Amino acid sequence: MNQPVSHDHAHDHDAHDHGHEHQHAHAAKSACQDTKAHSCCGGEPAPALVQLTEQASSDAQLSRFRIQAMDCPTEQGLIQDKLGKMAGIEQLEFNLINRVLGVRHTLQGTDAIERAIDSLGMRAEPLTDDEDSAAAPAAKTHWWPLALSAVAAITAEIVHFSALAPEWVVALLALAAILGCGLGTYKKGWIALKNRNLNINALMSIAVTGAVLIGQWPEAAMVMVLFTVAELIEARSLDRARNAIGGLMQLTPDMATVQQADGQWLEVEVRGVALGASVRVRPGERIGLDGEVLSGQSSVDQAPITGESLPVEKVVGDKLFAGTINQEGALEYKVTALAGQSTLARIIKAVEEAQGARAPTQRFVDQFSRIYTPVVFALALAVAILPPLLMGGVWFDWIYRALVLLVVACPCALVISTPVTIVSGLAAAARKGILIKGGVYLEGGRKLDFLALDKTGTITHGKPVQTDFSALDPLFADRAQALAASLGERSDHPVSRAIAQFAQAQQLPLSDVSNFAALSGRGVRGEIDGQLYHLGNHRLVEELGLCSPQLEAQLDTLERQGKTVVLLLDRSGPLALFAVADTVKDSSRQAIAELHELGIKTVMLTGDNPHTAQAIAAQVGIDRAEGNLLPSDKLKTIEALYAQGHRVGMVGDGINDAPALARAEIGFAMAAAGTDTAIETADVALMDDDLRKIPAFVRLSRASAAILIQNIVLALGIKAIFLVVTFTGMATLWMAVFADMGVSLLVVFNGLRLLRK
Repeated sequence: MNQPVSHDHAHDHDAHDHGHEHQHAHAAKSACQDTKAHSCCGGEPAPALVQLTEQASSDAQLSRFRIQAMDCPTEQGLIQDKLGKMAGIEQLEFNLINRVLGVRHTLQGTDAIERAIDSLGMRAEPLTDDEDSAAAPAAKTHWWPLALSAVAAITAEIVHFSALAPEWVVALLALAAILGCGLGTYKKGWIALKNRNLNINALMSIAVTGAVLIGQWPEAAMVMVLFTVAELIEARSLDRARNAIGGLMQLTPDMATVQQADGQWLEVEVRGVALGASVRVRPGERIGLDGEVLSGQSSVDQAPITGESLPVEKVVGDKLFAGTINQEGALEYKVTALAGQSTLARIIKAVEEAQGARAPTQRFVDQFSRIYTPVVFALALAVAILPPLLMGGVWFDWIYRALVLLVVACPCALVISTPVTIVSGLAAAARKGILIKGGVYLEGGRKLDFLALDKTGTITHGKPVQTDFSALDPLFADRAQALAASLGERSDHPVSRAIAQFAQAQQLPLSDVSNFAALSGRGVRGEIDGQLYHLGNHRLVEELGLCSPQLEAQLDTLERQGKTVVLLLDRSGPLALFAVADTVKDSSRQAIAELHELGIKTVMLTGDNPHTAQAIAAQVGIDRAEGNLLPSDKLKTIEALYAQGHRVGMVGDGINDAPALARAEIGFAMAAAGTDTAIETADVALMDDDLRKIPAFVRLSRASAAILIQNIVLALGIKAIFLVVTFTGMATLWMAVFADMGVSLLVVFNGLRLLRK
């Protein structure tokens, strides 16, 4: 039987869109991680993939290094400046979330690279090819030097205010406090200054040194201690955002039970399991690799991959994903992807790369801070020099105010507010099975006011099922279903298969069919027990001259409901009528209702006939539907909506509907689990078939935008207040540290709130 049920995918299979891949190339090629573990101010972060030469050499090799101190764009910029000047180095690949640097070079050995990085105060540990680049835990730092420094700084303050000892004792205590906790800051500050980078370490080093030179020993010590404490708290807080992504890497077990050539089952490392190997997983175990069930039946918790709240039943032939949890039954499965190429591995890679797709707010903040920091430094110099020279001011007072200004005005809180918010939003979405390919899309989701949706596989299940049966000849009321199923079982057409599957579910006995033939575009025919039967569409009934006005009316009624109608006929006339339809997902109705609550209008774009389109749209509450559309027609609809001033998203399956997905402001791919193309090309990949994740994405986008605005206003507002207080002479250095680092911690904690959404 060859009458089509849906044209959506038939039309779209030949639609290829290279422009869409080009549009997202930056996401695939970028691994710039803006997760910071320390305060990083000033300097424009370099891109994650840095090409230093126009053409790659054929004999170039890739060397990888773990650099524990490389955890923010400041270190990245220093390394790029240093290695970029060395001959023989062609490309740098930065992975800040794992603190790994890849260097493509033509050098003999890596000693020169290691020495260059050592000169920046960082240690480069070479990684072998088979060594995992996943983030290693940061080296533990001892707390006791900081504790002793804090005691020394507090004692210096007490001794200074109470005059219990000479001033040299105060100076000695303060110096001990500064050296005890501030040598690392001075070292990083000096390296930054040598590289003409005014980051927080450089500004803090200048401020503390200036305080010492003008005799403010207790304040200099307290500033350094408070800065170190705040930096430590900030590092621990920001590690939550890092761990939210890194935690995905811990989902896959290290070992799997694999069948050997002699039939024995042995536990081997997951990384060494070959394609096609048979793996056994017991109840309660995590599944180690992507695969396909060979034997057994169980339910599997797929929440780590798809975000589904309920376990999914698995039988022979079903897909399994690495990192998911087997529930009550034992399963044996065939490996379909190596450990490094599993769905989970691709999700981790995509989320890491997504952090490099810089959001508009982040780009603005970076550009702002690049200009802001030198301007503030120049202003501080002017405050220190001009009033004493031009207005007879006291040098001591104005130099002190300039030092306070340096600390207060550092844009640390502003710079750090955007990446931690974006990373938290990306991680929160990944936990729910929403894979966002960059901060630009996380921010852009809040602007959508129109959503176009494909029908088959998006709003509907994409699998036609029998919905109606009517015996037209009372004599065949009991036999018609079995006869139709016997013919349908011989066909590969979806409509025929739906009728056959319905009969099989009812456990109806099927008959042998002889002289079977497919009738192109009309149906099938065959002989059962010596009697010729036809199973076909309206066109076939007309050709056989067996149609009637009453039958026409019945067919029209069902077709207006969006159903495909076929009939069982013998030589005397129609015996039974069957209606088949692609059923709507229960989640689709709720998703459309939630989108309407968010103020987003909807349109369905389908290759099906207009009757079917209108019927499905009415069932789920979609605002309007357009049928008989080719891929180019869907693209024109998207462009027409843009011309009307709308911000448009498009939902498809990530492979078909390519032109419309590419043109939309945000392309959403459905059924992305296990689909390479969807994960690689979609702006947002929904890791299961649940449309309700789109309104969840929009709400997350709006929450992220609100927090970004809050953080920027908070950072700039409090700094503006303290700048005014500084010029009046009321602010002190330790108050400045509280203001700067306090705001930094506030914006970090505010951004981390997204992890709870």
